[in-house]
Amino acid sequence: MFHWLFGIARNFGFVRGYQQGYIYQQKFSLVNIKLKWVKDRTLDALVTGQRDLKAVGILVSIIYSSSECCLPIYHLSRHRGQLGLPSDLKLSTFIRRYPNIFNESSFLDSGGSPVPCFSLSPEALELHHEEVNILQQNQLELRDRLCKLLMLTSDRILPLQTIDQLKWDLGLPYDYQHSFVPNHPESFLYVRLPDDRIGLKLLFWDDKLAIPELQKNTSLQQKAEDIKNGSLEFPISFTRGFGLKRKCMEWLKEWQKLPYTSPYINASHLDPRTDVSEKRIVGVFHELLHLTLHKQTERKNVSNLRRPLALPQKFTKVFERHPGIFYISKRSDTQTVVLREAYNGQEPVQNHALVQIREEFASLLKKGLLDRSKGVYKKSRHTNLVEGLRKEVCIAKKTNQFSSEDESDSMFF
Repeated sequence: MFHWLFGIARNFGFVRGYQQGYIYQQKFSLVNIKLKWVKDRTLDALVTGQRDLKAVGILVSIIYSSSECCLPIYHLSRHRGQLGLPSDLKLSTFIRRYPNIFNESSFLDSGGSPVPCFSLSPEALELHHEEVNILQQNQLELRDRLCKLLMLTSDRILPLQTIDQLKWDLGLPYDYQHSFVPNHPESFLYVRLPDDRIGLKLLFWDDKLAIPELQKNTSLQQKAEDIKNGSLEFPISFTRGFGLKRKCMEWLKEWQKLPYTSPYINASHLDPRTDVSEKRIVGVFHELLHLTLHKQTERKNVSNLRRPLALPQKFTKVFERHPGIFYISKRSDTQTVVLREAYNGQEPVQNHALVQIREEFASLLKKGLLDRSKGVYKKSRHTNLVEGLRKEVCIAKKTNQFSSEDESDSMFF
């Protein structure tokens, strides 16, 4: 009797409808899937050296902004917290690793003890001048990057401390608060936050900027049916030798078919306990990493973004759950999140002009370490005389650049 009734129900489509409803519910519930972390030597190589490169870049900007292009070690030590160096590494030791970037001199303090001072080498000065020129040429593009970052937030506001953590990744000038933001009063405004911190507020919403990277060139990268249904798929690739179980493959295939929610629209209607909400979180960080120059950032840099981006607790778990989209590198005693699709091996798919300058700085760092190990750099009795001449050259170059640029452009310096 039961089999007869079941057969009738199947013929009329009741069982099929029940099965579809079950699949529908599974799609929208958060499936408990754990994927293992597998080391990717190719992407690890991209992260190696980034910590030193960032620290050197910040120090170069600080020294260059000084009136005499030379600062004592105690002045540079005030900025140590921004450099991300190990606590047991003396700043003077780090700077002396790169004698082709920093030139050392000294003066006597009131007690007669020598105080180390550091200025920039001609090679470092030349590269930094190129960097400043690129910043001037790409001012509008960098403005749009900052606008899009603020557009990702629910209130269009971010504390300056949060932006400071991302300014290197976004390509903003070191002193962007004074040299960049005032140049765009139509877009940004400093505001006082409820906790008495200073924040940056977006004044103008541009619909042209509110197009996620995943939606660009959809006709070339997405299936016509997925575009019609709004279930855009993320580009996925795994580390060589990564073994994906069949259960995980089936879940990932179903997950990719879920609706895609733009990170630029209000998603408060989504249940945070669902895969649909998780796909939206993945979309937020997919877009955020695309805003960075190297398509990567340290995991700790996004830790303060939960409330501004209206994300649930433990939102960074998406990095572990989707190793085909993000790779977590554990080099340099930190965790760096890399967007896999942005690289073809070790070559970036898109290379920004600022990235090229940083690569030239990286080459200088490697050369400096190698030459220093060979004893190429030796202090001479004429060091202070040479440093004096170098300061004059640096100041002269800055003066010439100031006089040749209009007032708004010169604020970069």
